[in-house]
Amino acid sequence: TGSVWAGVAHWGRAGLLFCGLLAAGASPGLSPATAFATGQPSLVIGYYPGWGIYGRGFEIADLPGEKLTHVNYAFANVVGGQCVLGDPWADVERHLPGDPWSGPGSDAPYFGNFRQLDLLQERHPGLQTLISVGGWTWSGNFSDAALTPASRALFATSCADFMETYGFDGIDIDWEYPGGGGLPSNTSRPEDTENFTLLLQAVRSELDMRGAARGRHYLLTIAAPAGADKIENIEVEQIYPHLDFINVMTYDVNGPWSPVSNFNAPLYPSPGDPTSTPGANADAAIQNYLGRGVPADKLVLGVPFYGRAVQGVANVNGGLFQSFTGTPMGTWDNASTGATGMFDYADIAANYVNQPGIDAYRDADAGVP
Repeated sequence: TGSVWAGVAHWGRAGLLFCGLLAAGASPGLSPATAFATGQPSLVIGYYPGWGIYGRGFEIADLPGEKLTHVNYAFANVVGGQCVLGDPWADVERHLPGDPWSGPGSDAPYFGNFRQLDLLQERHPGLQTLISVGGWTWSGNFSDAALTPASRALFATSCADFMETYGFDGIDIDWEYPGGGGLPSNTSRPEDTENFTLLLQAVRSELDMRGAARGRHYLLTIAAPAGADKIENIEVEQIYPHLDFINVMTYDVNGPWSPVSNFNAPLYPSPGDPTSTPGANADAAIQNYLGRGVPADKLVLGVPFYGRAVQGVANVNGGLFQSFTGTPMGTWDNASTGATGMFDYADIAANYVNQPGIDAYRDADAGVP
């Protein structure tokens, strides 16, 4: 009658809410391990949340730069149709030990997390950084930004300016979601589908123009939905040529909003799932994109570095696929924030796995714990 884990937890670092992304490989069925062994290019992309410096106390200096190919900084906001700092103090104002003097004549154009990203790249020269724009909370203004040629040009210019001003190697667009399905307060329109394509074209054109002038290539990526209904609202066949890769959000398939305890990120469907719908697993999502013509080497599989939990489940089937009464306090939850049931990797590893009174289960069909 306790909590049931409905997620997967993989390699991670203490205190960081972290999404690790692994390349689908150069061909369907090619595992990341095989890709590395055969010399095929693989990507390991970590999202660093700007708010990680607060309660979690996790700094960019703590990132395992040697294990990553890219870091996506989450997030820049969209205000007035332009890319703007999401948290100016955390992003560029906060001083850390070792930062230079900030008065007139200082050689540091900015401080905070963005300076720390620069220093991380100095330690790991092959590492690239992207500014992620939007996210679940800040996707409300994308529809307006994408609406007209003028608004798209303004957005593209502002994001490219942001990227260059703060030393990023590219832009990651995280619109959740074109056509709706995100926060109820988000602006959405039926024409979002076509306008999303046009917006990406505008950003790609701006980045190519600047890259040509500087003798380099700037990256453009997106965080893409895993659900089949949301994929239908994207012109997949038309957008992928403009993108360096597509980060498929194959996580949060289930959670406290689901009717029964279920997997956060199932790799495959489980025959025992009473609520499963076609496409509600990582493999189906990737196959959907492949079927729409996206090359496998442009697809990046999302892996959640956290677990989700629910409580009050029946002692049946190890608690899986059962109704539940609520959500427990997660790693960083408290009375003021409420219970989200989200548990950091380090918390799970230290306090739950192989601990007395804790039974671990794995679903052979879904391929996840």
